[in-house]
Amino acid sequence: MIYEQIDRNKRKTYFIFFFFFLILAALGSFIGAYFFDNIYSGIVIALVIAIVYTLITYFQSTSIVMQMNGAKKLESAKDAPDLWHIVEDLSMVADIPLPDIYIINDPSPNAFATGRDPQHAAVAVTSGLYEMMNREELEGVLAHEISHVKNYDIRVSTISVALSSAIILISYFIGNAYRWWIPVDRDDRDNNNSGAIRVVLWLVGLVFAILGPLIASLVQMAISRNREYLADVSGAELTRNPQGLINALEKLKESTKPMRRVDDASASLYIDDPTKKKHFSGLFDTHPPLDDRIAALKKTFE
Repeated sequence: MIYEQIDRNKRKTYFIFFFFFLILAALGSFIGAYFFDNIYSGIVIALVIAIVYTLITYFQSTSIVMQMNGAKKLESAKDAPDLWHIVEDLSMVADIPLPDIYIINDPSPNAFATGRDPQHAAVAVTSGLYEMMNREELEGVLAHEISHVKNYDIRVSTISVALSSAIILISYFIGNAYRWWIPVDRDDRDNNNSGAIRVVLWLVGLVFAILGPLIASLVQMAISRNREYLADVSGAELTRNPQGLINALEKLKESTKPMRRVDDASASLYIDDPTKKKHFSGLFDTHPPLDDRIAALKKTFE
């Protein structure tokens, strides 16, 4: 059953990216219609912004994400022997290059992986997770993150972060463009009712500015939730010990301490929600419930 869910989630990812581009096209159409009198010009501008954001994030994702989360790179196994050797062993089993390894000085237990592909990947764990987990549990968590690398989930996440940032930037531009749309000159307001028209345009732009980032965030969260089950199962298969990851998820469930420094753009990368916030109906949750993930693992490997 879990494998059928994983296949469905993979297909959903393509549809989710399609919605990203629909949002960009809608925002671009709005800009083109009211700034250039040409819808297609606005769409091209929106797509160019998205492509530039994506390229910058794609090629600099590791340094950008690690800097945003205050992570410090380990230079050798001497810095954290257990952590280093576990990542090294799991990388060999997964047949991928050794990722860069980072530690985040934060007592809240968490971890994530990032990068554009297995050749340019990195994993990070918080000091809280490193201290809380025993070796078996730490292997389970790191196997989950290595699976994100092996399955190219890190590429999907990187692109989704870039597209979300582009949508937020364009929405911000539209939301502040009323300074140009609403005329301050009385004669201009009386000219062909342009003042009323521009007020309407400002209101429409405001709606875009509010809903654009919200929709982008929902889409990004959906991508994150869709990939977690696959990483859980793949990680358990890497270690051949699903109980290690199950125990680690149980400990993460018991921890209610949020991270001190949370970057919203990269929050969905973590193995568990770093804010520890639970929303009504789970609509705004960045991850599937830990209870569901634990149950799925138990059912898959029972």
